[in-house]
Amino acid sequence: MADMIISKSKTKESVKECNVSGEFYSALDVKVRELIGAAEKRAIENGRKTVRPCDL
Repeated sequence: MADMIISKSKTKESVKECNVSGEFYSALDVKVRELIGAAEKRAIENGRKTVRPCDL
């Protein structure tokens, strides 16, 4: 797998009341990549080359 998109330290800072397991980071990275891919597909389907918030 390529380098992670998410930041482990920023993710851990965002979780206030729970511990973060090591496996959580890679699962979160997969979800973020899926969101980005879907947003890119939507932008292309709408005739744009720019991904915008509405694509999420």
